[in-house]
Amino acid sequence: MPHRTHPFSTLTPAFIMDAVENQGFACDCRTLALNSYENRVYQVGIEDGEPLIAKFYRPGRWTDEQIVEEHDFCTELATHELPVVAPWRNGTGQSLFHHGGFRFALYPRQGGRAPEFDNLDNLLVLGRMLGRMHRIGAVRSFAHRPTLDSQSFGHESVVLIRDRFIPPELQESYTAVTRMLLEAVDAILAEAGPVRFLRTHGDCHAGNILWRDDAPHFVDFDDARMAPAVQDLWMMLSGDRPRKLAQLDSLLEGYLEFNDFDPRELRLIEPLRALRVLHYSAWLARRWEDPIFPATFPWFNTPRYWNDQIIELREQVAALAEPPLELP
Repeated sequence: MPHRTHPFSTLTPAFIMDAVENQGFACDCRTLALNSYENRVYQVGIEDGEPLIAKFYRPGRWTDEQIVEEHDFCTELATHELPVVAPWRNGTGQSLFHHGGFRFALYPRQGGRAPEFDNLDNLLVLGRMLGRMHRIGAVRSFAHRPTLDSQSFGHESVVLIRDRFIPPELQESYTAVTRMLLEAVDAILAEAGPVRFLRTHGDCHAGNILWRDDAPHFVDFDDARMAPAVQDLWMMLSGDRPRKLAQLDSLLEGYLEFNDFDPRELRLIEPLRALRVLHYSAWLARRWEDPIFPATFPWFNTPRYWNDQIIELREQVAALAEPPLELP
């Protein structure tokens, strides 16, 4: 059973407002919880000013150095006039704050809607923005934040799920399909050879991009890490092969206006998708003692979920054997 006294239960409206007011703001007593699972995020009303977004980090996930490195990357991008939502900094340049045992950051509120990835004109614009972002991301490497790799996203995820969550009657099937999947992933990564790793957003799905005034605004760099450039592109591709090719063509048309792209990275799309599927299940498993997870994802860790997961993993094994997408 999930623990009812999870650390996030400390985050009452009074606690949140105290944290914000300690940074010199006057709250107007309005707090609104926003959709967020890994961390906790609130809109906080400010007297005589625009509301702020207060992000309280999950205890124990990142070190202070890793969070500051994420903040510095966002600020670096914003300094180059890229449309990212960077954290607020106080008069001494500090962006990470502590209150009552929590680390937190403050952000300006950014409105917008999810982008339409079916719109090829939108993908052209997103490609331009990512080309610019990656040009800056390649200037230096992260010193503290992790690298996306098969070991942490794939192998460690499988061990956790296999040993603690898979029902006994599905153990054999899960073990067999994940072995095939990871063998194929590791083989493809080896065959691709050395590709450039750079600082990326790391989690470029529609929920982390806000479309406003005909332009995208990138938010939530919480998963920023060293990764191939294609990690920030492949989640925008969907549908059958002709549709993906059309989407890829628009993305890269914009991307190549500002940056080079190594076509070998296209071979990494399906391995990266496979690793994300494995990592997502493990993420839910690792967070299952947080009460918000059973309430939000009640279908997780049921026999039906694991049956469906095994089917999805088998389909991903087949996808890995298909020819990769190619540039026109």
